[in-house]
Amino acid sequence: MRILVTNNAAANRAGTELFVRDLAAGLLARGYRPVVYSTVLGEVAELLRRITVPVVDDLDALGFVPDVIHGHHHLETMTAISRFPGVPVVYFCHGWLPWQEIPPVHPSIRRYVAVDDLCAERLLTTYGVDPSCVETIYNGVDVDRFVARPALPDKPKSALIFSNYATTDGYPEVIRAACHRFGIERVDIAGMWSGQSADEPEKLLRQYDVVFGKARCALEAMAVGCATIVADFPGLAGIVGMDNLHRFRRLNFGVRTMQAGPVTEDAVYAQLCRYDPADAARVSAWVRGNASFATVVDQITQTYHRALEQHVAESADSAAKATASYLKSLAPRLKSLDAAELRVAFAKKEIESLRAQLKASQARNCLLENAEREHDALKLKHATMMEAFAGLEHRHGALGDQYDSVGGPHESIRRVRSADESE
Repeated sequence: MRILVTNNAAANRAGTELFVRDLAAGLLARGYRPVVYSTVLGEVAELLRRITVPVVDDLDALGFVPDVIHGHHHLETMTAISRFPGVPVVYFCHGWLPWQEIPPVHPSIRRYVAVDDLCAERLLTTYGVDPSCVETIYNGVDVDRFVARPALPDKPKSALIFSNYATTDGYPEVIRAACHRFGIERVDIAGMWSGQSADEPEKLLRQYDVVFGKARCALEAMAVGCATIVADFPGLAGIVGMDNLHRFRRLNFGVRTMQAGPVTEDAVYAQLCRYDPADAARVSAWVRGNASFATVVDQITQTYHRALEQHVAESADSAAKATASYLKSLAPRLKSLDAAELRVAFAKKEIESLRAQLKASQARNCLLENAEREHDALKLKHATMMEAFAGLEHRHGALGDQYDSVGGPHESIRRVRSADESE
């Protein structure tokens, strides 16, 4: 069976990109023939090609019609539906907030799959989605790849902030402060935005006792056996224990779990105080036994077959109406983007004008500064000359006084000489 998997991107190591990679590997192992379609290719596309999964950014490159379309993200899914009309589609919703995750409505889509209860709510509150076609397949982790680490120490010595959204400042600094307060000196960050991408997280996670993360990152940390605190930029959920594991997993350790409050030093410190190596071990054992990605792939392939069995050829008119409705739904966003581009263009021109004015002003200021420097130099020169002139006047006065003091004897001599000459 040929499965066409669509995704927004196959570039960075992010959530759905890595899900697609693991899914494709699982399908290959079961004898399926997956091919991945995305218009944005990169590192993950290369990872897929290395395991012999074809990746295309143009559906015309396919020389066959797929048996099933496994859709992620509405743009790519609807592109595939339009290119291969009549092929049954299984559409997956991976997120509550992203625009790309908006569920499309089309008669070719026979099954909708949510990865957690919150995504199921998004599907069930989307007009046109048949509730009977909605199911939930919770996320899993490759337990063969993410091997369990040795037992945790009684007191944690290291912590990892494991998230593509973590940077070197912001909430990670709050976490670092709480860890230092708790006595954990080594606190590292791994993720795309920090510039420390985790190419082999299965090896990286084994080096840490406590891991801060959400969704896939949290699940992988639990599988390895780390004490896992669900936290990220949306907020803090808390440390995962057997008391909250099932509730958190049903929400994919995601945004709805992180509603307890913001990430503050006191809140993080309080969660660190709940560190329990024995409870973390029980959590890890449950995840490894009940959340294997191999089970997830089995459930997905069963859904493919249900979609094939339930599929009926839709009329051209119903498909055209659904496509037209979808395109209409894109109009407001596309037009707002067009308006935004115009505003950006005008803003760029205004910035260029302001820069020109600033440059002219800086030139005038430079001339003014030069004139002021020349004026100051002339003032100094004038003061120096005035001092010299005053000195000359003083000297002239002194010479005059000296002349007057010697003028009397000269006059007496002149008179004596005159008397002698008259005699």
